[in-house]
Amino acid sequence: MGPPGQVVGHTEERWRTAGERIQTLLDATAAGGAVARERAEQLVREVTDLYGAALERMLALTTSAAPELADMFAADDLVASLLLVHGLHPYSVHRRVVDALETVRPYLGSHGGDVHLVEVADHTVRLRFDGSCRGCPSSAVTLELAVQDAIRAAAPEIDAVEVVAAEPDSSPQLIPAESLLSRVQRRASWQPAPGLADLRTGEVGGFRVAGTPVLACRIGRGADGGNGAGDIVAYRDRCPRCCTSMAGATLTGSVLCCPRCSTGFDVVRAGAQVGGDLHLEPIPVLIRDGVPAMAVAQEVA
Repeated sequence: MGPPGQVVGHTEERWRTAGERIQTLLDATAAGGAVARERAEQLVREVTDLYGAALERMLALTTSAAPELADMFAADDLVASLLLVHGLHPYSVHRRVVDALETVRPYLGSHGGDVHLVEVADHTVRLRFDGSCRGCPSSAVTLELAVQDAIRAAAPEIDAVEVVAAEPDSSPQLIPAESLLSRVQRRASWQPAPGLADLRTGEVGGFRVAGTPVLACRIGRGADGGNGAGDIVAYRDRCPRCCTSMAGATLTGSVLCCPRCSTGFDVVRAGAQVGGDLHLEPIPVLIRDGVPAMAVAQEVA
């Protein structure tokens, strides 16, 4: 059992896929003609509006009596999702975007970069990448698979994500996300990897995600070295020096050592070779719906 008021197990998964089931049922009504489809959609709107009005009243009553409940509602994925649907989320768009960026900042930091929120205006988020993310073509992959995904999940009312790129001796320019993403020819999807949650700080594990061999480790400081301490970083399981699997690699501090050629790679510095120019191939890792997930790119150009 989970904490009181929190949906767990199969019940949680059922509610997470409720939107898809509703859409499937609506699509099925099209077989009865346009009138049947219109009536089905009107029925959904009426029910949604009714529950939305009730939620608004409940939110006002509960937060008036206990303001701290607003934070609890926002922290619960299911409740927060329903509040977003009805425009009742207790946090502003700006705060939700800031919180979303915090979830991806550990991933960017493991690659030697960072992201900063420039502004949220007219349903558009403008960001600036720093460090190794700035000006790097792979930032397109980072934007699509990590940053943009997190922002849209936290603030679905956002229509566009733009990157403010500062060139030397020039004024900042706005680069549409679509233009940046077009530089990279790739196919990728988020794949759940629940086994990553069992990694302890300093531990290295091998995984196969969507047919791709992956090496993951948990870095950071933990009071007891137990689960949940530190951040998870992942790389494709292939040593760029000896071109073989790194199965059996050990992690000393932040350096991952290939067991075959003894080459070290700094996982905190985007997998850069210690004393060399080679790099491990990073794989984005995020916590999605409470479960670690990897974005495995099948093609990267």
